[in-house]
Amino acid sequence: MNDSSGEDPWERLHRTGLFGCAPWVLPYGLILTGVVINLVVPRGTTVSATYAAAPLAAAALWTLRGTLTVSAVAVAVMSVNAFWWDRIPTGEALVRLTTVVFVGLLSPLINSALRRSVVRLASARRIAEAAQIAVLPTPPARIGHLSVAVRYEAAYTGARIGGDLYAVQSTPYGTRMVVGDVRGKGLSAVDAVTVVLGAFREAAERVPDLPEAAEWIESALRREARQRAGTEEDEGFVTAVLAEVPAGEPDRLRIVNRGHPPPLLLLPDGTVRPLEPGSYALPLGLALGEEPEDGGAVVPFPPSATLLLYTDGVTEARNSEGAFYDPVARLSGRRFPGPTALLDALLEDIEAHTDGRSADDMALLAVARDPPGTGSAAPAPAG
Repeated sequence: MNDSSGEDPWERLHRTGLFGCAPWVLPYGLILTGVVINLVVPRGTTVSATYAAAPLAAAALWTLRGTLTVSAVAVAVMSVNAFWWDRIPTGEALVRLTTVVFVGLLSPLINSALRRSVVRLASARRIAEAAQIAVLPTPPARIGHLSVAVRYEAAYTGARIGGDLYAVQSTPYGTRMVVGDVRGKGLSAVDAVTVVLGAFREAAERVPDLPEAAEWIESALRREARQRAGTEEDEGFVTAVLAEVPAGEPDRLRIVNRGHPPPLLLLPDGTVRPLEPGSYALPLGLALGEEPEDGGAVVPFPPSATLLLYTDGVTEARNSEGAFYDPVARLSGRRFPGPTALLDALLEDIEAHTDGRSADDMALLAVARDPPGTGSAAPAPAG
């Protein structure tokens, strides 16, 4: 079974080996080490551990043929050491040789099992990647007078999907967007992501007011919670920010914050302005039904400005001394040619801050307004 590059993942492992070395280096290195040790120690004392380890190393790193070859070489070298060079008693020599032979016979079975595991894992990752693309499709780079960029960064290498989400949609009421973070991990978090995004896409097309769209998502989550009543998943909630550039009003932003880190507005002069809400509302899925409706904050959106929405994986990224990443301080005074460059620089800066040890997923969405005098393209639909 091949991965997206068309190469068998098991064959790729054999080609790259361990730490970039050829896959035969370690097994034959173990045999050579055994030879050197037995030449150094007094004659009559045979060390066989490295000979037994060599077939196991080959099973983990090399092909079936390579594993069989290493096993044969290990048995042959062990025989020479025991019966010719050291000339240890026959009974002891047979015991040591039997150990190496047994490990050599077991190694092809280990090699086959490992191959199946690697192929299954590669298949699972491809399925997860397809699910990620289906749930979080990449929006178009241009929507009307706006440039758009998104990133999803998993905390763990190989992870493809989690509880962070984003979406951008061109609607009759303007360009609407959401970034959110689902409580929890795993499949239950992915289920909540699909509920939130499905409700957002439907509400974005149907309701004229952004706060009403947030309530639409709230209702969908409550409906889902009722269906899951009595399970561990019925206590979930989602922190989220919804934003809108109203149709016909490109110089305005409306923000609705439901318990989420405040978005940032990056101005052309390098100023970074956190868009703090007047009062924080409860996350989606936790509303008690008695709160006054949040009408959202309306702020200016000048030409060449960029709106940055992100999940708490950004602000909770810590360095070796435990200091949290501060996007306002780190981005202030910097200018970026577009939202893609902004997100690339931000992720690079976070990686440098944490030494590559981020502990949480990150979803990032940047939307930049065109500079003055730039012609607006026709609005494009967004997924």
